[in-house]
Amino acid sequence: MLACVFWPLEKAWAARPGQPLLRPAFRTDLAYFVAQYLVLAPLALLMLSHVQALLHLDLLSGLQAAVARQPWWLQALEAVVLCDLLVYGFHRLSHQVDFLWRFHAVHHSAEHLDWLAAHREHPVDGLLTQLVVNLPAMLMGFPLETLAMLIAFRGMWAIFIHSNVRLPLGPLGFLFGAPELHHWHHARERHTRHNFGNLAPWTDWLFGTYHRPTGPEQYPLGLVEPFPRRFWAQLLSPVTQATDSRNTPR
Repeated sequence: MLACVFWPLEKAWAARPGQPLLRPAFRTDLAYFVAQYLVLAPLALLMLSHVQALLHLDLLSGLQAAVARQPWWLQALEAVVLCDLLVYGFHRLSHQVDFLWRFHAVHHSAEHLDWLAAHREHPVDGLLTQLVVNLPAMLMGFPLETLAMLIAFRGMWAIFIHSNVRLPLGPLGFLFGAPELHHWHHARERHTRHNFGNLAPWTDWLFGTYHRPTGPEQYPLGLVEPFPRRFWAQLLSPVTQATDSRNTPR
């Protein structure tokens, strides 16, 4: 179903018109796609549900009760703002801390961006992100149902901003991050500096890391250092690859 939506978009509004649909590393990213929906997504929800069951703390009961009394729309708005901040912070740390980068480098190894490349994510990177981003919201008492809908929406938006699309968002560009912003984040040798936000660009504005590129996308993507190309080799790369935040551009 995702292919039926995004392939026509990528054909009609291609950011890189010369990129074929069945481009290099297609099979690798297809393996990530299958693994994410059959293994990682159910595992993440199972992990969060078990974590939530352990969070009935007397210390936070007053705060949790106050959140529970709020209308659904206010809970959702607060969860979006809180999770946006945490997504930004953890994403930026993933580029600066060697241990985190070893897993996050898998995602940045993609040399072609499209809707399928969005799924190239090491399971440890994905699970840590979901835990860090959602744990504070659960501690505050936000229902898992609200967070699950937000996770699903973020996931769909992540697919869109990785897609090979240059589609003007108009005024919505102030509320939601456009693909060209995130494509720049994947630019080789530049992705340590800009556009760490996922859903909305306001966190990048706030912390001085916002950059909107102009002109056609002709810059190379991926990593400077050599990186495995096959699925299983990439999963093992955190222990087999030598990476160092002090001298690795990211």
